[in-house]
Amino acid sequence: MKIAGRPIPRRVKRVALTASELTGQLTRNARMLPDFLIVGAQRSGTTSMYKTLSQHPAVLKAVLRKGVHYFDVGYTNGPGWYRAQFPLQYTATRTQRALGVRPLTGESSPYYMFHPLAAERIARDLPSVRLIVLLRDPVERAYSAHTHEVARGYDLEKSFERALELEEERTRGEAERIIADPTYNSHSLQHQSYVARGRYVEQIERLERAVGRDRIHVVDSQDFFEKPEPAYREVLSYLGLPELGSPDFEQHNARPRSPMSDSLRTRLDEYFLPYDERLAGWLGATPSWRR
Repeated sequence: MKIAGRPIPRRVKRVALTASELTGQLTRNARMLPDFLIVGAQRSGTTSMYKTLSQHPAVLKAVLRKGVHYFDVGYTNGPGWYRAQFPLQYTATRTQRALGVRPLTGESSPYYMFHPLAAERIARDLPSVRLIVLLRDPVERAYSAHTHEVARGYDLEKSFERALELEEERTRGEAERIIADPTYNSHSLQHQSYVARGRYVEQIERLERAVGRDRIHVVDSQDFFEKPEPAYREVLSYLGLPELGSPDFEQHNARPRSPMSDSLRTRLDEYFLPYDERLAGWLGATPSWRR
């Protein structure tokens, strides 16, 4: 964000955000609740999908941020705080009058799919919300995630191979600790789970147990990036939205990185094979990275 070409200082941004959150809290009872959540997987195109959907005239964006992270690390803020993140019902009514279509709102928090309590929280608090899942080659996803977490300072181990060696030690017992104490947030589980997050079928089965299969729509990230129009139309159909206009399809949050060694890639590919085979059974189709 800039003023007259100059970046706004972080302090000013924080003040503006605090003021917006206060306004949202005061008007929370007059605000929408999300119709859809993009729940993961991290580094699989969730930001790109959110920004694409947000171009639809009947999709109203979350007010302050695309990733609210309420059902994972922000649940203690309470339902009033969460509702304050979304547009006013008045805005929805005005949009519906203009378009003749009921508008939707949603958010994108890619830790939801992996967090051990998020699925049951979503099922309890948003009993009709629809979930969107994007899945990418788990080997590439893990490498991309490590590059991302190092760049943000959340992982000080710059060697990807060493970070993989440390993963089990770093994350051991963390999911159980969250389940035992729902107020506990685990840095290592959120930011240093590179292999575990790629065991997609485990996470999708947990989502299915919580919300049912018919409320989960899975998008293959490679298909979305290579042929975005059909993937986008399928998401619109799933959400019950008509095609209005044509969005600009762009990839967001890509980070450059050096090539992975062939030996490590082969080892990871072999590790993920049984999970990918189970995933193919759930999907009824072979994921793109195994075709």
